[in-house]
Amino acid sequence: MGFNCGIVGLPNVGKSTLFNALTSTAAAQAANFPFCTIEPNTGRVSVPDERLDILAGIAGSKETIPTRLEFVDIAGLVRGASRGEGLGNQFLANIRETDAIVHVLRCFEDDNITHVEGSVDPLRDAETIETELMLSDLESLEKRIVPIVKKARSGEKDAKDQLAVMEPVLELLRAGKPARLFVPASADEGKIFRLLQLLTAKPVLYVCNVEESAAATGNAFSAKVAGKAEAEGAAMVVISAAIESEVAQLPDEDEKAAFLEDLGLQETGLSQIIRAGHALLGLLTFFTVGPKEARAWTVRCGAKAPEAAGVIHSDFERGFIRAETISCADYIACKGESGAREAGRLRLEGKEYVVQDGDVFHFLFNV
Repeated sequence: MGFNCGIVGLPNVGKSTLFNALTSTAAAQAANFPFCTIEPNTGRVSVPDERLDILAGIAGSKETIPTRLEFVDIAGLVRGASRGEGLGNQFLANIRETDAIVHVLRCFEDDNITHVEGSVDPLRDAETIETELMLSDLESLEKRIVPIVKKARSGEKDAKDQLAVMEPVLELLRAGKPARLFVPASADEGKIFRLLQLLTAKPVLYVCNVEESAAATGNAFSAKVAGKAEAEGAAMVVISAAIESEVAQLPDEDEKAAFLEDLGLQETGLSQIIRAGHALLGLLTFFTVGPKEARAWTVRCGAKAPEAAGVIHSDFERGFIRAETISCADYIACKGESGAREAGRLRLEGKEYVVQDGDVFHFLFNV
């Protein structure tokens, strides 16, 4: 399963600096002028997971393959984007292709870096982007609902089902609220809602970009964003893109750890974003382990064993028989598959088994 996050925000809030740090590249030009990023930059990064390294060490795996995330650095948005201002139409199209939104908010003062609104106010900036996304969704939905209403009046069942979702979502948008507040009453409604592909239906992670001295504790600006995130049930992390940029340039892991410790930080911003992002999208990690390779895979929470098998290969899902399953903790405690088997910690799970984070699988299939 891919994890595709669009990094968005107003111009000059630190999006491209953060992207470069996260992907350890200089792919995204970072400069002090609006619309520095025009075409979206895409980078794939490995997800650090100490469990994978431990599993690989126990199994003597020749190769360790972590799961990966994709970040997309999208052009800065300005007021009027829903009407095509700035790079509005392009910006909105790029967001539509992502699974979640990483919304970078400027939470630092710096007279040397221009702010398009003339002052630092992360709540205002967040509202600016959210409003443009809602206006775009509203225009899109109002156009699409017209033929659906006609079909529903003629008695078409599918149209009636679609209308039962579209109308309450329209009410939310007209009231100035994002589509993500809509709660489907059934699985069928959920499917219809997802097919609408609304921008404000995407989960949001607020990233507060603070000055270096506030990276460990946050500041008054980030505190305001924390209140907003809590009220919305959204996720929020505090980072310093400047620090992330410095850490990314250090070649040695021990140097990185020492550098972070000196700043009072326990982990990089990337690690925070990954953890928040997984929770945001409802994802979990499972493993396959052997002498050739130890590998981490990502699947949605609530997925059953055949779906997890399908992440590896469609044949595994189609011909699924059962899954030999060991929890990560048991695999480590028993020092491998043989020890877990002897201790009775290896389980045979069928098609209805719900995957748990950290499961170590060996899938049996026949096609």
